[in-house]
This record gives sequence, C-alpha cells and structure tokens, in this order.
Amino acid sequence: MAAITTQVSREPHYRYYVTEALVTTLRTCAREIGDVVQAGRHDGFSGLRASQYRLDVVADEVALQVLLGAGFQVVSEESGVSGSGEFTVVVDPIDGSTNCDHGVPFFATSLAVLKGSELVAALVMNHATGTIYEAEKGSGAYRDGAAIVSSGQTDFSKSIASFSGLPSRHLGWAQYRSLGAASLEICLVADGSIDVFSVANKSTLNPWDYLGGLLLAQEAGAVAAEYDGEALVTVERVRRRPVFAATNELLMFMQESRTL
Repeated sequence: MAAITTQVSREPHYRYYVTEALVTTLRTCAREIGDVVQAGRHDGFSGLRASQYRLDVVADEVALQVLLGAGFQVVSEESGVSGSGEFTVVVDPIDGSTNCDHGVPFFATSLAVLKGSELVAALVMNHATGTIYEAEKGSGAYRDGAAIVSSGQTDFSKSIASFSGLPSRHLGWAQYRSLGAASLEICLVADGSIDVFSVANKSTLNPWDYLGGLLLAQEAGAVAAEYDGEALVTVERVRRRPVFAATNELLMFMQESRTL
C-alpha cells in the first residue's frame, strides 16, 4: 500500500481557505469544551449508548453550539451529521473519554476541517496540559505557536512505539506505550516525542479519532498509511486501521509487520 507522503511548505501560516476567524472558532470550541469537562469528571456513563460518558454528551453540546453557530457542517462522534456549510468540521469532542472520566491526564478535543474532500486545517487540544496543536495544509504544524517536526528516526529498534490495542507480539521496539487518546498520540509522532503510532490486533479507529492528527503529522514531516489500503480522509462513519510514523523507513517496517 502506498504511504501518504509529505513535504512541508514554507508558505505563510493560515493561507488560502483558512482564515483567522476559522482558527479562532476552532480554538474557542476546544477551550469551551475544556472548561465544561473539567467539572464533569467521574460522572460515569451517559446510559444513551454503549461506552458513552456523560462528559461526552456535555462536550458535544458545546461543540455543536460553537461550530454550528459559526456556519459549519459538523460530523461528530457523539451526534453524527448536523448543519451545512462550505466547510465540514469532523470533531471528537473528547478523545480519551475514559481517561478524562477517571482522572488520567491524557485526553483531548480533536477538530479537523475539510473543504469538500480536502483536509485543510486541524486543531487538537490536550485538556490536561492546555497544549494546542494546530496545522493548516501547506503551512507546517505547530504546538502552542512553535513549529514542530517529527523525529526523523529510521531504526525501529531505537523507536518509541505507541498502540491502540494490544500487540500480539513484540516487534523489537525500544519502548512501548498505550496512552488511550489516538489524536494526542498522533500529535506526539508529529512533534517527535514518539516515533510510531499504530492500531494493533483487532483495534480500529474512526475518522474523528485520527483526522486532526493526520494533518498535523503530515505537516510535521511524518507519514501515514492504512493497513488495508482504505482512504483515510473521509467523513463517513467507517472503521480504519491507520499507522503513523516519523519516516518512510519506519512506516515500511510497520506495513511489513502488519500482523500485530
């Protein structure tokens, strides 16, 4: 399967479609969600559907209010498709809901903006630290306003690898993580903190889990692929098996070792 290759542009930040108003809306959405979920920890499941927490519902209400109010179509993990507009925002109001509900400090809001079928902007906010990752297509990736790049690691035996799901075997990594919030783990590939993030065993992800991180990783110089050759950029409620790596060498290694 072909990797999604990346070349970071030196064009000015937030060019073309992505206006400061759009960026401000994304930041407002993430910050207002952060404000409400801090008070909603340990509230348990919503009872509305399996594995949904009360804080997911509250966070989704905030996301819809901000994003629909700004004239976007919204595709949310919690409420499906709402509204209409030139841009579509794919949102996971709280990625890492179990972490959030149980007080584990690793959870985020993930926002990915599409114009038609083109992924043009992304924001992922780590609510435990307040860190904001942002990217706009062709303009690089940023963490709290500072440019980030992936690690450049090419040797898997020296890599820190993180997984969604439990690998069935040891692939020879230097260290292993499983942190429970895919969007943030992809951001850690983007900023060079870790070298690989992948699904493992029977684990799959939905677009709202990875789309924000996908653009951030690409703009930071990392690469990505889908183990079964499926398109990663989609707004449909589908399951995907993505892998993200700092370099093509690591991505190729993971693809060749796909039975995890």
